[in-house]
Amino acid sequence: MIEIRWHGRGGQGAVTSVELLAVSAIAAGKYAQGFPSFGPERRGAPVAAFTRIDDKKINKRSGIYKPDVVLVLDASLIGLINVTDGLKPGGKLIVNTHKTTAEIRKELNFSGTVATVDGTGIARKEMGVPIANTTMIGALLKVTGIMDLDAMKDAVEHRFGRIAQKNLAAMKRAYDEIQIEN
Repeated sequence: MIEIRWHGRGGQGAVTSVELLAVSAIAAGKYAQGFPSFGPERRGAPVAAFTRIDDKKINKRSGIYKPDVVLVLDASLIGLINVTDGLKPGGKLIVNTHKTTAEIRKELNFSGTVATVDGTGIARKEMGVPIANTTMIGALLKVTGIMDLDAMKDAVEHRFGRIAQKNLAAMKRAYDEIQIEN
């Protein structure tokens, strides 16, 4: 089983990404859970969302406290909250940032896998908006290998309709452009 914690801000689409990933995993024959952590969130406030994916039935119904992967949609959260809290030894950290993997590793004093991509820049170029949630799914798929990029197509088309192709193009670019350092 792979457990993923997403950090973003209200309105950035973390919950949408979690839902898209879970629906796509189920359509690909896997078992999945996707759920947000609700509290007094509001647009712009830090939020967390979670995904579990496995090849067998998932019986856990608790929060994710020891994730295998942490994905940060908004790098300004680094330093504001401890994004690596509970990340398993050897875990993977994926950050939407223009910084290098070495800069993020040093900033967080993190020894696991670090992956960075300018998801916001890609989203601006491919979709015309600085919303990188679907873009970062491409980065996640490349770093984890949990599913093929093509597995996202139906869910993205269903959710986004006429703008789905722009989202898929952004996802593919992040998949191709992510920098990974073990």
